[in-house]
Parts: sequence; structure tokens; C-alpha cells
Amino acid sequence: MSNVDSHKNLAGIGSILLIFPFLSIVGIILVFFGMKGLSEDYKEPSIYQNVLWGVIFGIIASVVFAAGIILAITVGIFAFGIGTVLIGLATLVVVFVFYVMMAMYFKRAFSTLAQKTGEHSFETAGNLLWIGAILTIIFVGFFLIFIAWIFATIGFFSIKNPAQSSYSYTPPPPVASPPSTATQTARFCPNCGAPVQPNATFCPNCGKPLPT
Repeated sequence: MSNVDSHKNLAGIGSILLIFPFLSIVGIILVFFGMKGLSEDYKEPSIYQNVLWGVIFGIIASVVFAAGIILAITVGIFAFGIGTVLIGLATLVVVFVFYVMMAMYFKRAFSTLAQKTGEHSFETAGNLLWIGAILTIIFVGFFLIFIAWIFATIGFFSIKNPAQSSYSYTPPPPVASPPSTATQTARFCPNCGAPVQPNATFCPNCGKPLPT
């Protein structure tokens, strides 16, 4: 199995796991390392760089979300009121911003990968992921994100190994050259047997006249 096959399978499995929320952490790790490998296979560092920034922003969004929930619960235990609500809203806004930034970088990585592999499913996945991230504020976005990772999965498993599309050039067999005119019209002196030019009138060896 080639490196491309290994990396695309790794990213494809990760995309499948991202469809299930309780396996998303494992999925994003597999997608990250799979796309990092594909970035090296296609010699396109921007794929890895964009995925790296996307993962970083995703981690920040997750940390902010967890911290906001813990803080809101803590404040609510002692004095539930407007403060708890404001903490919750602020947390959602910050998480939303970082999640949209994560989707933007993944969209860039998918767009570049689509150009390198010729798999247009990545373009569709990137656009749906970007639009879905924006529309999470009305919950429709979660469905689009779900569809986006399905398209990404299709794209990863549809990547063709560059070695499969390469071919070896077999040069055509050499063409035998026709015999030279000199060989076809060779003349010899009837007196001494020396070779003479086709249009010669005297033998250059013995000097005798040649028959015409």
C-alpha cells in the first residue's frame, strides 16, 4: 500500500468518525494526520498549514465552551441570575467565532486538496462546512456539517494513487533503413575487378575504359 493510500484511508476513517459526535475527537485526530500526509504526498504545504490552523481554532472553541459551561454552572449554583445568562451567551458567541474560523481554514484545505486530486467532493465539503458553521446559530448548520463530512469521506476514499495514472513510455521499434543507393548500383571493373563509381567511364585502378 502506498503512502497516498494509507493517508487517504486514515483521513477517510476520521471523516466517518466525525459524523458521530461522541467519536469526533478521535476523528479529527485521524483527519489531521491523514491530511498532513496527503500534504506531503502532493508537496502542497498549504494543506497541512490550513488544517493545522483549523484544528487549533477547533481546540480553542472546545476549551472555551467547556470553560464557559463550568463557569456558568459554578456561578449559577451560588447566585443564578443575569450573570449566569451573560456568561452563557458570551461563551456561545466566542465559540461560534472560533468555530467559523475553524471551518474557514478547513474549507481552504479542502479547496486545495480538490485542485491537487481532482476530487470535487472536497469543494462541496468545504463549502457545506463553511456555510454550516455560519448557520449553527439557527441549528440548520449542524445538518449541513453532517453532510459536509459525508462528502469529505467520499472525497478521501475516491482519491486515486498518482502511481496508478502514470504510464511508461515504450519507444517504437527502430525502422530499418533502406539499402544505400551506392550498394544498389555498385559497379566493378570487368578487367581488374576493382569497385568503380556508377557514372565512371575509366577504372581508377587499372585505367581501362569501362563499358557504358
